[in-house]
Amino acid sequence: MKLNENTSAILKNFSEINTNILIKPGSELNTISTMRNIFAKATITESFDSEFGIYDLNEFLSVVSSLDKPELTLNDKHMKRRNFIQKSTAATAFLTFGGISMQSFSTASTKHITILHTNDVHSHIEPFSNTHYKYPNMGGVARRATLVEAIRHENPNTLLLDAGDIFQGTPYFNFYGGELEFKLMSMLKYDAATIGNHDFDNGIDGLYAQLPHAKFDFLSANYNFKNTVLDTQIKPYKIFEKDDIKIGVFGLGIELEGLVDTRNYKETIYLNPIEIAQDMSRILKEDENCDLVICLSHLGYHYKNETNKISDLVLASKTNNIDLIIGGHTHTFLPKPTITKNSDGENVLVNQVGCYGINVGRVDFYFDNDKNKSSKGKSIIV
Repeated sequence: MKLNENTSAILKNFSEINTNILIKPGSELNTISTMRNIFAKATITESFDSEFGIYDLNEFLSVVSSLDKPELTLNDKHMKRRNFIQKSTAATAFLTFGGISMQSFSTASTKHITILHTNDVHSHIEPFSNTHYKYPNMGGVARRATLVEAIRHENPNTLLLDAGDIFQGTPYFNFYGGELEFKLMSMLKYDAATIGNHDFDNGIDGLYAQLPHAKFDFLSANYNFKNTVLDTQIKPYKIFEKDDIKIGVFGLGIELEGLVDTRNYKETIYLNPIEIAQDMSRILKEDENCDLVICLSHLGYHYKNETNKISDLVLASKTNNIDLIIGGHTHTFLPKPTITKNSDGENVLVNQVGCYGINVGRVDFYFDNDKNKSSKGKSIIV
């Protein structure tokens, strides 16, 4: 099927509303903004036979514009994966243009690492109801699993991370104490998570009791658990290797005093996150020779009226060697990562995707032969 200029122009306009699109059979295109407050539709001359999604309209249109009379073909073997597109507004389109795959536009020497992340899910297992005032029929672990599966199929070199506050917020936590949350995250094959303040809501002993259900590592470098049951159970950092790219991930938690009952965290000692982050990033970058350094932070994105309070933006500005800070705690929704400067004047990405599993963050890193990297990121509605 050939795409005419008018259809490309409509898709370009739609990309300003949402960079993802689900295209259904027929000649009508529809899109909705990530906040679900802007809706648009258009009728085109082409008629599609199958339902499919385009994950990144801007990248798609960039390829289209580089071709003379682009022709669209759907690759059926990818489209049959358990109708995952029906359950996600952001799935990957497997498309070819006159027999040339989009993946062919990436040179063989480029290495691609995808980072997916969540934060402050707060025990939300099921989607919100259709009548919810703010998040109607949004979220849910099943949809997240479908989306993650699709992206892992697109790029096997993917990490799935969480920035804390897994617990507290629905009856599931009240009844099961976190067991269900950890089991489901394990089924989704999370790679690592850090600890949020609400993860102490059943006490440090309650958190410890659920750890056997987590088939992923918890990372926290600035909580000293030496005199608690979590001693030796929590790692400061972990190194992953994907396609010969070494990725170092470490965790940071917020100050618990005044936020969590002391009986719940007992003798846990809070250490200065900036000092710890600088030490961790140096170890990962210089001693462990990591190509990519990621901080899982539950410090909060930014505190407008508390300028002295340590936040992700403050952390980024006062440290170096960190490439990406994945945040939590403040429930801040960022449609794409904030780019800020570190203490050396180099770029750092800071991202956070709201709360309750409504969105999944995605950041893609690309490495050339010399392991120089570039990146792009966005939030995906679930």
